[in-house]
Formats: sequence, C-alpha cells, structure tokens
Amino acid sequence: MNAVPPLPNKLAKLNPKKAISKENSLADIGPKAYILEDVQIQAQDSDDDLEFEEIPVEPFDEMSDSDVEESLEQAVRNMHEKGIYSMDTINLDNLDKAENGEKNEVELVKDPEVIDDYIRNYLSSKGLLKSLDAFQNEWYEFQQTGKIATEDIILVPNIYQQNQELSKSVSKLRVEVDIHKDIALKARATYDKLRKERDFHRMHHKRVVQEKTKLIADIKKLKKHYEHYEPALTQLKNKYEIAMKEKMLAKLERDRLASKVANLESTIKNLEKNGREPSAKKKKDANSFKDTTKLPAEDRENPYVDMELPTIKPERMRPHQHIQGHSLTISSMKFHPKKPILATVSDDKTWKLWSFPNGELMLSGQGHTDWLADCDFHPKGHLLATASGDSTIKIWDFAKGIATHTFTDHTQAVWSCAFHDLGNHLVSGSMDHTAKLWDLTVGKCKQSFRGHADSVNHVGFQPFTNLLFTCSKDKTISFWDARTAICSQTFFGHMNTINHGAFNLRGTSFASCDADGVVKIWDLRMTQELESVNVGPQSANKLSFDPSAAYIGVTSNNGTVKFISTVDTQKIREIKINDDSTQAILFDNSGEYMIVSGNGKLF
Repeated sequence: MNAVPPLPNKLAKLNPKKAISKENSLADIGPKAYILEDVQIQAQDSDDDLEFEEIPVEPFDEMSDSDVEESLEQAVRNMHEKGIYSMDTINLDNLDKAENGEKNEVELVKDPEVIDDYIRNYLSSKGLLKSLDAFQNEWYEFQQTGKIATEDIILVPNIYQQNQELSKSVSKLRVEVDIHKDIALKARATYDKLRKERDFHRMHHKRVVQEKTKLIADIKKLKKHYEHYEPALTQLKNKYEIAMKEKMLAKLERDRLASKVANLESTIKNLEKNGREPSAKKKKDANSFKDTTKLPAEDRENPYVDMELPTIKPERMRPHQHIQGHSLTISSMKFHPKKPILATVSDDKTWKLWSFPNGELMLSGQGHTDWLADCDFHPKGHLLATASGDSTIKIWDFAKGIATHTFTDHTQAVWSCAFHDLGNHLVSGSMDHTAKLWDLTVGKCKQSFRGHADSVNHVGFQPFTNLLFTCSKDKTISFWDARTAICSQTFFGHMNTINHGAFNLRGTSFASCDADGVVKIWDLRMTQELESVNVGPQSANKLSFDPSAAYIGVTSNNGTVKFISTVDTQKIREIKINDDSTQAILFDNSGEYMIVSGNGKLF
C-alpha cells in the first residue's frame, strides 16, 4: 500500500469538519481515521447556498486503505487539473470556471470548527488514536441513528480561545505597562533633576551677570577716579626723584668738603711743623688730586688681613627682590666703598646708582655713544669711572653732575677699568690688546702695558698694592708692576678666552674663569695652579669671592649661579636665577646679600 501524501496546509481549509491541524498529515491520524466530508464553498459574489451531492458514509472498519488513498489522490489531482486550488482562496466563480474547463485563481475560506472536529483535533494532537477511533465509530453511529441533537453539532464557541488570547495579551500588556511605568518614573526623576539643575544654573547665571555688571560699574568708577590722581602721582614721582638726587648730591658734597677740610688741616699742620706759613694757593692745591702723581714705593697695609669676615651660606640664599634696572643687559656692578650704594652699567648706554638693599633709583647718567662694559668707584666714593664700547673711559663727578675726564687713547672697545686704592690712578683694558694706566691728576695716560696677543677682557689691582693683573682672550693672565710696566708673572692653563679674574678682600687668593666654564684658583707665590673646577659647558661670565673667601660665586650663560667651596672644590652648589644668562655677581661685606645681574634685571 502506497503512503498517503500529506495534505497541503491550504487544502485543509477546504474541509472544516476534518480534524487535522497545519502541522499534521494524514499519516499521523491513520488511514481509517481519514474521511472526506462535505466541502462548503462560499461564493463571494452571491449569498445563495450551494447544493452538494451527498456522499454515503461508510463505517471506518468497512473502508479499506486503498479506497481512501485512491479517493484522496484522485481528489487532489482533479483539483490541480481544474485549477481550483490556489495559494490564497477558493470562491464560487472559480469553481464554475473549473467545471467549464477554465483555469483561474480561487480563494480559500476557512469555516469555524464544529464540536466533533474540535474533539478530533484535540485527540489527534494528544496522540489518543484509540480514543479517536472509538469516538468516530460512536459519533457516526449516533449520527446515522439520529441520536445526536442539533445543538450538539453546532460550531465550537471561540469565546474560550478568545479569552485565552485576551488573557495572554492582558498579561503581556501589564508587563509592558509596568516596564513603561518604570521608564516613566525614571524619566520623571531625570526631568525633575534636569529642571532643578536648569533652575540652579539659571539663578547662577543671573547672579554672575549681576556681579559682572556691578564689577564693570566699579571699574568705570575707579578709572574715572584714578584719572584725577594720575597727574598728581606723576608730579609726585618727579619730585621724589629730584629730591633723592639732591639728597645724594648733598651727601657727596658733604663728604667731599669734609675730606677737603681734613686735607687742609693736615697740610696746615705739616707746614707749621716745617716753620712755614702756607700760601692761599698752596692751601687750595692741598685739597686737590695734584698733591702727587707717583705711585707709592711700598705696599700699603691691608685692613682686612686681621679682620674676621663673615662667610655666606649658599643653602640659605633666598630671592629677596627683583628690580628691572635697565632696558638691556647689565654688564657690571660695583659697591660704593663707604655707603650702601650700588652702581650698575648696561648695554643701554647708561649707568645708574641704587640704594641698597631697598633698590631705589638714586641717580642715573648717560654720555657714552655705545654700550657700557664696566665701572668702578673712586676709593673716596665721589667719582665713578665707566668703560664703554665707544673706546673711551669717562670719570663722572657726582658733585658737579658731569664727566670731568674722558680718556680716548684706546683705539678699540674698552672692556674693563679699575681704580688704584689711593685713587690717583686708573687702569683699563681694551680690545686693542693693551692695558693703560691713567693719571687722574693730569688726565693723561701714564703707562701702557703691551704683551698680550689678543683682547684684554679684564683688569684690576691686588688690594693695597701696586700689582695689577690683566686677563686676556689669548688664554693667559699677566701680573704687572704698575710703577715700571714690567710683567712679573704670567699664568698659563686656560684653554679658552679668560672672561674675568678677581682677588679676595685680603689679597691672598686669585681666581679666574673662562668661556668653557672652567674656574681656576692660582698660587701667586709659586706661580702655579692650585685648583681647577669645571662648571660648564656654558661660559662662566664673572666670579666673585665672598667676604671670607670661603666660597666663589660664578655666573653662567644658563641662568644659574654656582658656588664653589675653596676648601673642598668638589663641593658645588647651584641656584637657578632666571631663564636668561647671568652676567655679574657681588657679595656685600656683611655676607647677607648676593646681587646678580641678568638681562636688564637685578636679583
């Protein structure tokens, strides 16, 4: 017996009384359980009922499997041949066209299940095949005998199915409602939070706007108020500067007069001892610098030799004050020998005097046509010498407010100048390879020191002696007798340009620095090098001993100051001053302050 092919899903819609679901086939029910019932066709164009030919119903036990199989296959084949079966629906017009031999699409309409189909479907879905056979036998037997009432074969009410679907929909909707409630609550909380933040920021913005408006109004008032005081402030500032200059000049004049009186008294006493009465002209000359033009034959006693001098403490150095002193680099600085006054010279062609440590400007002057490289105070403090790139040295008299001398014998820029401890002579070093000794009494050059093969960068005297030194670009340091212009010693050892050299206050130690950042300490008696310290690779510009000569401060092009211990030269301490180079350095005699010059600033 051939297997029965499964009934198509849309074909199942043709028989509303058949108990087969979309997922089941005829083979699932069994050959005896299958029967073709009347097919009700509803016409779309007409509401009239159709008449169907009755098919005699035979008991399942008397039907054979081959009859059912042949009837089913024949029915399906006939439907496909006539074009009745389609993917959508079957209507009356399509049946008429099929009978006339015309092929057309039909619609499939599903009628509601009746009670017996509902029971069959239920038993079949649960696999109760025996119960299904018994039910069908009894059902058709009762139907033939008329024992089944009409109300027992009506359509199965769909209210249960609808209720179940509605219940599921309600449950699903409740879950969704709960979810949306949670979302709504969260959204409400977020909205409340955002609204509060909005109100807060709105109030804050209003407050800021009010404060801004108030500040603008206050600034306008202050500007208007300040406009009345600005001329008065300018006038007071000018008066203050004039008063400070007059005060400084008065102090210098007082000191000069006191010195003249002391010299006059000394001269009178000497003349009285000799039994002669000095003339008026001699009394006048006794107060001038023309009393002698010769250097003393012997060295003077150094007052600092037996004096106990303070030692600086580099680790305690802290910034005290920054002063914008000049518009360009400050190349050199010197302390007044008697008063707390600091002199500075700069590349801006000016020199200035400052009160120390307040940093107030006291006096300024200009007269050179090029940059200033160095300066020095007269031992009595009433004169200031300045060396310039215009190849001149000027002597400034504070009492007169003018330059009393201008030395022009150098042929190139003058790098350095220094007074003799007696004040009658001045030494200078120039780019023309020479150093010159100037006699202030006659205003002329007394000696020229020649021997260097390149520029003389720095000059100075050993304290309270006639020995002067010259530091040159030819990498040598020479010591000269100022009376005879003879070179007594020459130090070799530097490998680059020597920028600066200096004695300590006692005159017992001498140090020099060069463009490689090398600092050397020399023994004058043995004419040899004692120590060599490399603080490079940047150039070491200038150096200075502290009062006790325990430390040497060195300025550098990297904006630092390095402290070298003369006891242990390996002990080096560095202090960052600024980002630019540092040029000059000085220590006051109290050991409390250190002054460093940089790019137009004092630190």
